[in-house]
Amino acid sequence: MRRPFRFVLLFGLIGLAGCATQPPPAQAPAPTPPPVAVPQPEAAEPYFTQTGMASFYGAAHDGKTTANGETFDQHAFTAAHPTLKFGTVVRVTNLDNGRTVSVEINDRGPHVKGRIIDLSAAAASALGMRKDGIARVKLEAYRADQSGAG
Repeated sequence: MRRPFRFVLLFGLIGLAGCATQPPPAQAPAPTPPPVAVPQPEAAEPYFTQTGMASFYGAAHDGKTTANGETFDQHAFTAAHPTLKFGTVVRVTNLDNGRTVSVEINDRGPHVKGRIIDLSAAAASALGMRKDGIARVKLEAYRADQSGAG
């Protein structure tokens, strides 16, 4: 009689083992959502560009009245352009050395054929063009640089 008791006990334990609580199956991690495309501001585009030769004017004109009525100061970052509105801020880049300076248009010129801008002596120095007196430049006017002009 001992054998049936062993079988009953053995099958009982096996049956209980099958009823035991088991840990829930490991859940797969939630899928990572795709990156959200954040709209980037568009790179500012200039509303005016021009490439050509620049020259400068300085001491001989210092203290004289500019076309917009200001007194010319060779130490200020100003320039003469034939058509841009007075007060327009223009970024001028020397294409030979990559230097850039911002100037405000306050005069008309240049009055030499083939030139697109006449810079103050200070602007010419900042661009590294005082020695040669002229340089190939790129002009760019951006709306963000303007304060009521443009």
